[in-house]
Amino acid sequence: MSQSDCDLDYDKEDESIAQIVEVKMSDALAELSGKRVLVTGASGFLGSHLCDRLCQNGAEVHAISRTERTTDRELLHWWQGNVEDLEVVQNLFQTIQPQIVFHLSGLITGVAGLELVLPTFHSLVVSTVNILTVATQMQCDRIVTIGSLEEPEPKQGEIAPISPYSAAKWASVAYSRMFHHLYQTPVVLVRPFMTYGPRQPIHKIIPSVTLSLLQGEAPKLASGTREVDWIYVDDAIDGMLAAARVAGVEGYTFDLGSGNLVSIRSLVEQLTQIINPQIEPLFGALPDRPVEKVRVANITLTLDKLGWQPKISLETGLVYTVDWFRQQSKAERA
Repeated sequence: MSQSDCDLDYDKEDESIAQIVEVKMSDALAELSGKRVLVTGASGFLGSHLCDRLCQNGAEVHAISRTERTTDRELLHWWQGNVEDLEVVQNLFQTIQPQIVFHLSGLITGVAGLELVLPTFHSLVVSTVNILTVATQMQCDRIVTIGSLEEPEPKQGEIAPISPYSAAKWASVAYSRMFHHLYQTPVVLVRPFMTYGPRQPIHKIIPSVTLSLLQGEAPKLASGTREVDWIYVDDAIDGMLAAARVAGVEGYTFDLGSGNLVSIRSLVEQLTQIINPQIEPLFGALPDRPVEKVRVANITLTLDKLGWQPKISLETGLVYTVDWFRQQSKAERA
């Protein structure tokens, strides 16, 4: 067989996989129409994108936030509440009667300070136990909870979380697995890797660098040697929606990433080329953070069980992200 024949076979295989993925995703999205869906952490980066997609696919979305919010969307209903309070969770579930639950809320920080131990415990562990307990009692169809790439990996030997956040995430994941094992709670765990895209908070690396470059300033950075598995937000949301509707995946944990590592330095250089190649980022101007975790997504299981794989390349995702922040900057100046 010639090399061109081999290439053709690979192209056919890739096309076949893509078609299967598209069919599974279409089926999963179609099943969301008319479903009552509860989303905690709905005002956050992932939560806001998730609510958008759920509404677009005809779901009746009930979004929870600590602060009062309003909307003009017919299918989106905002509720004010703190899911660290069990009574609040019970009242919300009794009123809404959700069929599907996405639990995204929680304090996210990699800082290792002692002052964060209790806040992260209550924000991540207590809220998760409350949601799982009430959802189990109410016999919800599916609960999707969020893992983290900061969780310790069992294969590392003696396990020591690197921050209060990673310890709390690890514990909340353990509770999710326990609820499925002991009480047959239909919970599915998804682990988004380094998600980026429109509406991401500006203190994150991609928005921060993008805004500096758009303003004609050289971004100040650490060495940039850390390697990261980047995933565009639309792809991450696709994976979460599949986890909510694909049958027979309860109890599984699915990585949502690209399966590839790209250094922060390389990513910043790509952003520079997109926005202003004349600017030279100031690598080494800031100290490196200690104990930076390097982890790549294993998406083989995710593809096999959910029919999910990322569709948007890093290059394309960065262009989309830059375009969004550029439009936001123009709107603010207008």
